[in-house]
Amino acid sequence: MSRLQSPSIRMVAERAGVSIATVSNVINGKSSVSPGFADRVRVAIEELGYVTDIAASRLRSGKAALAAVVVPDLTNPMFAAFVSTLEHEAREGGYDLVVVSARNDPGEEADRLANIRAWRPAGLIVIPCDGALTTRLPTGFSVPTVVADRIPDDRRFDLVAVDNGPASGAMAAHLAGGGRRSCLVAGTSLAISNVRERWDGFSAQAGPMRAEMLEVGFDAGEAVARLRARLEASRPDALFALDHMTSLLAYKLLAEMGLRVPDDVAFASFDEMEWMRLVSPAVTAVRQPVEDMAVAAWTLLHARMEGREAPEETRRLECAVTIRGSTLRVPHRRNARAGQA
Repeated sequence: MSRLQSPSIRMVAERAGVSIATVSNVINGKSSVSPGFADRVRVAIEELGYVTDIAASRLRSGKAALAAVVVPDLTNPMFAAFVSTLEHEAREGGYDLVVVSARNDPGEEADRLANIRAWRPAGLIVIPCDGALTTRLPTGFSVPTVVADRIPDDRRFDLVAVDNGPASGAMAAHLAGGGRRSCLVAGTSLAISNVRERWDGFSAQAGPMRAEMLEVGFDAGEAVARLRARLEASRPDALFALDHMTSLLAYKLLAEMGLRVPDDVAFASFDEMEWMRLVSPAVTAVRQPVEDMAVAAWTLLHARMEGREAPEETRRLECAVTIRGSTLRVPHRRNARAGQA
């Protein structure tokens, strides 16, 4: 056998001295094979290093125990956590999961969706690049689909997302209540529904505090340049970042510019990540229930794949706002000698 040739079920049958049907029965765990023949087949499989062709098995059985998930960017910790939870849920449900990234590019997302169709998955979960998901679905695409995190313009899908507005509104009230007179709100793009909802929720609750929205885009270099230009033009009392990429870039930029948090600029983030709890002062942040969102998305998809017929369902999950030192005013300590008077 050539080193480049993968062992086949026919080779296993020849090595064991049995029929191909017998090998298939052993692989599928059928009890109709005598123990002696079954042992011979297992030994042959071990010796040859044979691996079952899952795709071929699915075609023969007619069952597509495969689901797919498309996310904008796997380097984003939130999306990585979402996929990790989905993988666990899919495995528990007897499904394999194929995962692809669109790299925040609508064109690449369309290409990924077209390629996924060739896998013939039983269902799809997608976090779209923006609201125009329907325009990027292949013609004739009829796979059960659940959309997560970002709200599509077309409401024909089951949807699981967080309640963005109230959490951002609570952040605005906190900053305004702390005496901040102006706040720069920065995010990738208002074309993304959750970024738009976060800005709308913030501006609605800003009260007397002046709120300004800055779209920085998806390119890290350009985003930093836009943020720097705006901060150099006039410094706001606070900066609220609406997504993780913007949060990380903005936090680093404040340090590079020599601006102290929170003395010079209060800083808060919508997406909470581990590093925000480790820096000093720790960062005030909105935590999204990512794992709960993934479980809810899988639950809805699994029901559809099992034949559930019902109107499209929307589930909105509540976020948690954690106030930390990055937005709290620190009273200046008096001179120790003066304090002894």
